Amino acid sequence: MKTRTLFMGTAEFALAVLEQLYKEDVVEVVGIVSQPDRELGRKKILTATPTKKFGDEHQIPVFQPVKLRKDFQSIIDLKPDLIITCAYGQMIPDEILVLPKLGIFNLHGSLLPYFRGGAPLQRAIMAGAIKTGMTLMKTVSKMDAGDMIAKKEVEIPQSYTYGQLSLDMQKAAVALLHENIESLIKGNYESIPQDESQVSFAYNIKPEEEKIDFTKGYLQTYNHIRALIPNPVSYALIKDQKIKFWEVEVSEITTDEPDGEILPFINDKLCVACSGRVLCFNEVQLEGKSRCSAKDLKNGYGKQLVGLILH
Repeated sequence: MKTRTLFMGTAEFALAVLEQLYKEDVVEVVGIVSQPDRELGRKKILTATPTKKFGDEHQIPVFQPVKLRKDFQSIIDLKPDLIITCAYGQMIPDEILVLPKLGIFNLHGSLLPYFRGGAPLQRAIMAGAIKTGMTLMKTVSKMDAGDMIAKKEVEIPQSYTYGQLSLDMQKAAVALLHENIESLIKGNYESIPQDESQVSFAYNIKPEEEKIDFTKGYLQTYNHIRALIPNPVSYALIKDQKIKFWEVEVSEITTDEPDGEILPFINDKLCVACSGRVLCFNEVQLEGKSRCSAKDLKNGYGKQLVGLILH
């Protein structure tokens, strides 16, 4: 007999875990809980979340409470025996925590107790970490503080963006779920408490953090930019207009020019001075325009930008 399982998750990252859960022979996915649909793009088109789309395609009931702590009766009525969560986006109320007889388990995107919170991948890149990983853990009322059941490490190459790391972490999450789902159902797993003295937090990215300060040091700036690709994407101002950065690398070239100054293009790349080094951008986006290669920018009016200061 398959175990009645509820999945709670919202984003593309969560979708990969949901797809694996659906494939597992030992479970029946009886419901999905997702954040509400959002308006996306310039035209503000109401768009279903990735997990909502999956539920609709597979005739699985989907619940999208605006505030889970006040709207959970439909979930209780499902009477799940097991709940798996990943990248859901809301705290789980006590009424749900005590619901499934087999427990609630979360797949978190860090090697706990490091980087608890909603942006662990981005914060790891910003910190210049060379590795992170997924943790399978018990879900408790305190954010990401439950006992740990299993981990899987993931390397972070120095060139990786948030998007690239997400793909590797999805694979780790899927593997972690597959390797442990039967143990969760049978209850024959070991759990280890987190070391509270080692806790660090990965708070959600604030809008003001999207703006780049080229005086912060070239490595810190480089890490910050790649941590926000492809979402939410960093920017700076040039003549009070935003320019977004979609692809970045650190050049070996040194410079004495002021931080943030746009230098002559090198190999068709937009180059910016930063703490004695040069950051090169292969793809950018001017405010109100589509993304474009730095080469196209150069062939347009990019040369007019040389000597200006990004701020």
